Amino acid sequence: MKIANRWTWIAVIIMLTVQAAQMAFVVHRESLTYDEGNHIFAGYMMLHTGDYGLNPEHPPLVKMLAALPLLGRDLWVPPLQGRFFKSEAYLDGRDFLARNDGASQRLVFRMRLTAGLLSLALSLLVFLAAREWFGAAAGLIAMALVSFDPNILAHSALVTTDVGVSLFFLATIYAFYRYVKQPSLIRLLLAGIAAGLVLATKHSGILIGPMLVLLAGWEILFAPSGTRGKVALRLIRALAAIVAIGVVVLWSFYGFRYAARPAGLKLSTSLADYAAPLSHFNSTVILFFARFHLLPESYLMGLVDVKQVAAFYPAFIFGKVHAHGVWWYFPAVILIKTTLGMLALVALATWAVLTGRLRKGRELAFILLPWAVYLGVAMVSGMNIGSRHILPLYALAAIFAAGGIAALAAQNRRWVWVGTALVLAHIVSALTVFPNYLAYANEAWGGPKNVHNLLSDASVDWAQQLIQVKQWQDAHPQEECWFAYFAQPVIDPAVYGIRCHSLPTLDTTWGGADIVPASINGTVIVSAGDLSGCEWPSGLMNPYRDFQPLQPAEQIDYSVFVYRGSFKMNQAAALSRAQHAYLLLAERKPEEALALAKEAVAIDPEEITSQTALGDISAALGMKDEARQAWQAAIDSARRLEPDAQVSYVPDLEAKLKRL
Repeated sequence: MKIANRWTWIAVIIMLTVQAAQMAFVVHRESLTYDEGNHIFAGYMMLHTGDYGLNPEHPPLVKMLAALPLLGRDLWVPPLQGRFFKSEAYLDGRDFLARNDGASQRLVFRMRLTAGLLSLALSLLVFLAAREWFGAAAGLIAMALVSFDPNILAHSALVTTDVGVSLFFLATIYAFYRYVKQPSLIRLLLAGIAAGLVLATKHSGILIGPMLVLLAGWEILFAPSGTRGKVALRLIRALAAIVAIGVVVLWSFYGFRYAARPAGLKLSTSLADYAAPLSHFNSTVILFFARFHLLPESYLMGLVDVKQVAAFYPAFIFGKVHAHGVWWYFPAVILIKTTLGMLALVALATWAVLTGRLRKGRELAFILLPWAVYLGVAMVSGMNIGSRHILPLYALAAIFAAGGIAALAAQNRRWVWVGTALVLAHIVSALTVFPNYLAYANEAWGGPKNVHNLLSDASVDWAQQLIQVKQWQDAHPQEECWFAYFAQPVIDPAVYGIRCHSLPTLDTTWGGADIVPASINGTVIVSAGDLSGCEWPSGLMNPYRDFQPLQPAEQIDYSVFVYRGSFKMNQAAALSRAQHAYLLLAERKPEEALALAKEAVAIDPEEITSQTALGDISAALGMKDEARQAWQAAIDSARRLEPDAQVSYVPDLEAKLKRL
């Protein structure tokens, strides 16, 4: 091994070691994030019972990988209750981990480190791709950018799908590049396997199809004169083989079984019923694949779920809630959540391309075409809930930035100093928020202290702060507190020893909130997701919007805010009663439910959930006039919302009136 090459690999090993150490430290101090419990439980059940129907919203690969440390353990499994699959997976996942692991998170830590291997593989692959495309110096620069990127570090060792899909997207693109550059059977096989892995990781993996088609088109377009027909035929055959291999790999993760659930169990809702609200075209395609068993049932359910969720999920950006996603969300997220050093390096690389200083056409195509496809689809997807959904862009951007600065430095040594300064700026900016990488924002936007005013959900608060909230409570043992926690009841703060009363959120429709007084004199703790109201279709629905202009007495990990004083809590008080009223109705206690719903309306007559609950419970008791009056009041309140938020309430309420 040459000395230069030896030092290159020493640098690679050092960066991987530092990245691994950071990952381990970060996740050791983080409580469960919102989605991890259901991923872990679903992965465990897949490995032990072959049940792919508990969490079909994501394919199995990462869940099964993370659950490997649980093999051979005799763990308690909550009895299945036949609920809607999201409720079943999230709530059973909560109980599964609370009983088997609790606040110690020993099992969770092992599973997170197992999932974290994908992040280390991503950094190594970035190095290999950048080195082959732009040279060894570019490889090291790209790896430094990725291994210290705050967005990638934030999600590196979580039991989620975003780092995994970033790895396998890049793996497929890189494998296809190596095939088109020097075709061989083994390279074609590797491209097909990588495509199968990306499909088995996340449903957005299907975007690898249009990416490869575009790249094949580029190869055909720029093939030497007289060879285009031959190249086109070879690449069409190659794409067909990649699809075939990829689909076989995907089926292998479902045990080559069509049915989502093992014998004797059925999905909580059939695929046909779940697909019914989709457009005629989408539902027809899904059911065609189901009829002929071309793809696993669980995978098809997940595709439907992606479309269903994207159709109604709100977005919070720049301090405003939008009832649906906005096309400019992800470009704004890139500007906020990317370090200034990385942005400057990408700008320099763009300039190097435009001025002809970076001329590697094929390599640039394999970076920029997939980048454009992924960003374009993300912009119109409607799912605007965090930078994690565009993590694949960061790996490609790092390679592009590294290639650009390496090309400039090769022509003028002064660029070495510029590149070094920008890479160091990138690293230092990331480290300033260590270990709270989830809440990163660059300095131009006020840094992590201001990010909760700009973004929400997994860009700030993914419910990861309970260990720190417990530490805060231990430091204030005499202080009674009320806590609006973003993941309640999917994650129970009491498992971590937190003794605060629970304030209602949108998700406590499932239970978990206490009955809240109309005013609180004392301490109120609000997590960033609930402060922003990011899950409500309108900011007016947020029961904690009055806290937004207040200066918190304390801030925990940039994403939990402590307020002290006297606070009117009418909206939260009404919401808590309405949610409890629904739970009482489900328990067949309609008279108690009615009394609580009336109490909710008396506290806040304009709270939509309260009026709706009063109408629903009155109708269940045969009190048609009372139901009609309550539903009409709910409609009147809903019509005060923004027009695009009204559709979340008005059509359903009007339908209830017509059926009465």
